[in-house]
Amino acid sequence: MDVSGGSGQPRSGKDESAERRTGPVDPAPDSVGPGAEPADAAPPEPASPTATPAPAAEGGTEEPTETTGETEDRDRSGDTPSQPPVTDDLRPDAHPERGYAHGADPAAGREAGTRPERPAHAPGDRTRPESHPDRTLARSGTGQEPPRRPSDLRGGLLMGRPFGVPVYVAPSWFLVAALITWVFGGQLDRVLPELGAARYLVALFFAVAFYGSVLVHELAHTIAALRFKLPVRRIQLQFFGGVSEIEKEAETPGREFVLAFVGPLLSLILAGVFYAALRPLERGTVAGVLLAGLMISNLIVAAFNLLPGLPLDGGRMLRAVVWKITGRPMSGTVAAAWVGRALAVAVLIGLPLVTQSGALGPTAEDSVGMGTVTNALLAAILAAIIWTGAGNSLRMARLREHLPELRARALTRRAVPVEGNTSLAEALRRANTAGARALVVVDGHGEPLSLVRESAIVGVPEHRRPWVYASELAQELTDGMRVSAELAGEDLLDVLRATPATEYLVVEETGEIYGVLSAADVERAFVKAMARPSASA
Repeated sequence: MDVSGGSGQPRSGKDESAERRTGPVDPAPDSVGPGAEPADAAPPEPASPTATPAPAAEGGTEEPTETTGETEDRDRSGDTPSQPPVTDDLRPDAHPERGYAHGADPAAGREAGTRPERPAHAPGDRTRPESHPDRTLARSGTGQEPPRRPSDLRGGLLMGRPFGVPVYVAPSWFLVAALITWVFGGQLDRVLPELGAARYLVALFFAVAFYGSVLVHELAHTIAALRFKLPVRRIQLQFFGGVSEIEKEAETPGREFVLAFVGPLLSLILAGVFYAALRPLERGTVAGVLLAGLMISNLIVAAFNLLPGLPLDGGRMLRAVVWKITGRPMSGTVAAAWVGRALAVAVLIGLPLVTQSGALGPTAEDSVGMGTVTNALLAAILAAIIWTGAGNSLRMARLREHLPELRARALTRRAVPVEGNTSLAEALRRANTAGARALVVVDGHGEPLSLVRESAIVGVPEHRRPWVYASELAQELTDGMRVSAELAGEDLLDVLRATPATEYLVVEETGEIYGVLSAADVERAFVKAMARPSASA
């Protein structure tokens, strides 16, 4: 599999000038159009699969006659394929017996570079575009829309946009809120039995206030990230806490450490605030119980997140320290991820033993039966979250390590500029002659207007290509579809994500056309890069 999608090879000095106008050399065999035969080959008149030429009148031209009903029925039934196979249609040597190659134009239009005058069509001719309303690819210039990236996955209910960052509450939060309400309500029944059923309203308020504290914790990460000019996609409150989705990595280990530490720091500050508010209150009151619960819960959140293993904040702090010592962020990620996995095993085994021993409150006698099962289930869920998060952190680190290998200049296909009134057959002939795999529609001054989509070319039968303009198969260029040849890595992917398309025009800093970048080529190169083992791991 070719990483470059084209040649992707260093260019010699002798052919640099020849390729400057049209972009990178791309001798790959799977070109946009098949190779052309010699120009002096006698081209036959393009024939319709369902129309036969009538004898020409003296001094006149041949007129195709209307097909019989039998032929039309056969075409409708699917017995006669309406298009040649895609693979044969693109191979340069697929039809050596033809008088002109797939990309060549009949003699009438070869010199001018435009398609020849269309022959008249008899009524009901099935080669006419209007006879096939379901076959619009060659006529509309749109065909199938390029695949669009799915819209942002909301992940729950949008609660607001503090600092311009959307905050979502995932559906799993409501399950956890109900669980907290039930457990805390049972504790209130022992502490404040006079509340009766109202204890569950107090417990629900505690659940909401607790997740409010979690939101403050995540906002601390978000504010630090925005301060370091790192984009934050969203904050999501979900099962067992919250997540701040920061889209880029900190540039230095010092910033990485600060970015991770501010979350637990805010949780500790909140615990101190709740403790200060609790001191003047009497014991045994609703407010006192709520403040005490919020103080303890924030202390637990801070202590848990300071554990030195990914994906916890303490793991990111450990990663920053190892990064600083070794000078390699990947080494820090590997160390913190494996500590995280060891931590997951410790939680899975140790948490049920500690709770059953009574060290966290209940006695051993109270912790048998249903309580033991609940603690074991809770430990398993926590361990799974930590283990999975550590693995994801490793994969993301490998991704970022290989991203610099994705370079727009290396992945670009060589392109041939053609004017919009050039027939597809002639455009393909020129592309094959130049060894190019892409077509760019330009105006009379050479300014690019649109890109001829590869999928649209494949959908046009060979016999129709002399009668189809290149502009009819092109997608209009937008600002987001112009990519600098100097882009690479994460910057390149950011540009492609911002404007989803199948092809992009690659230009030099001077604005000169360099070639066409296919999203499929980028994906193949990315998969190949990710398959290679990490040098830093």
